[in-house]
Amino acid sequence: MSALQPVRGTRDLVGEDHRRHLHVIDTARRVAASYGLEEWATPIFEDTRVFSRSLGDTSDVVMKEMYSFEDRGGDSITLRPEGTAGICRALVTNGLTQSLPQKVFYAGPMFRYERPQKGRYRQFHQIGAELIGPAEPLADAEIIACGWDILRALGIAGDVVLEINTLGDRPSRDAYRAALVDYFTAHRAGLSEDSLTRLERNPLRILDSKDEGDRRIIAGAPDIHAHLTAEAAAFYDRLKSCLDGFGVPFVNNPRIVRGLDYYGHTAFEFVTSRLGAQGTVMAGGRYDGLVEEMGGPATPAVGWAAGVERLSMLLTDMPAAPRPVAVVPVGEAAEAAALAVLQELRRAGIRAEMAYRGNLKRRLERANRIGARAAIILGEAEVARGMAQVKDLSTGTQQEVPITDLPARLQ
Repeated sequence: MSALQPVRGTRDLVGEDHRRHLHVIDTARRVAASYGLEEWATPIFEDTRVFSRSLGDTSDVVMKEMYSFEDRGGDSITLRPEGTAGICRALVTNGLTQSLPQKVFYAGPMFRYERPQKGRYRQFHQIGAELIGPAEPLADAEIIACGWDILRALGIAGDVVLEINTLGDRPSRDAYRAALVDYFTAHRAGLSEDSLTRLERNPLRILDSKDEGDRRIIAGAPDIHAHLTAEAAAFYDRLKSCLDGFGVPFVNNPRIVRGLDYYGHTAFEFVTSRLGAQGTVMAGGRYDGLVEEMGGPATPAVGWAAGVERLSMLLTDMPAAPRPVAVVPVGEAAEAAALAVLQELRRAGIRAEMAYRGNLKRRLERANRIGARAAIILGEAEVARGMAQVKDLSTGTQQEVPITDLPARLQ
């Protein structure tokens, strides 16, 4: 019988892969906390309407990629394809719309049925940050600065470029939408089938198309900046000024869009050239209408999400896993003392291990195999005097140490 394999689009995280994964999340969690973000955890599956409302019935995620099913009670349930909608639903469910601002960090698995490729899986993981309540461009700049500082803390900021754009206010988007409809209608003969559908429902999303024929047409499409109201232009100028104040470098990219009605003003992506086609590692924007879609009051909000898998692929200087200490009893009478020493070391935060059987030579061989930095050798005579031999496995030097001093000596 052949061995069972992971489902297509999923993978196991073991050893170095898991250490990289945890390093990304732990680093992001630490930086987010310094910005005053509180970590939330929402369910992995939600009422399907949480996502069909928030992502739009015409989005690729809703139409092609969601893992949705009917449970035994007849309810439509969906494994979450992204994190923001669940955070906004939780805000409303828990009565927090009257306690703003809410600054939220999250981390966890997401699910989309799409073609697996480098850095993209059907079960993938995201970190995310949401700042809910403030309407000022300073909030947009601060949440972007938080993302930038996470990339810096991971040591990968030099491989990433921040691209920003504005989607303007509602009058700006209405005028831009009309200009796009006129332009793409004149070029409809060359558009892909997906883009023809988007032309009728949501022409801004044509700008996201990856079809080569579409890309050639998109190159000549109108720029939203020509359609901004004075208020929208001032918001964007203030955003850029605040980013300068935070010391966050950026470039303008007028082709970054968010195609749903509740997105407005800021849109941004952190992109890299090191991952091929999967170059976006963190992206977000302002979504002032999403809380209202969840049944709450109209509430300003801005945030981002980042792919843990893609970020971990960019890591070069990973901290080494902590080397353990090996406890080596010599003789049965010393084993009881060895167990007590093991627990004292562990309670002091020291990684400690002991082989279950074998003579002194074999146990020392195992200590070297697991990369131990030191071996604590406990013979019956030493134990009777309250002492232990501590052997440095890097240098081979050995010294006698009181058993009670072991945690302090080895920390």
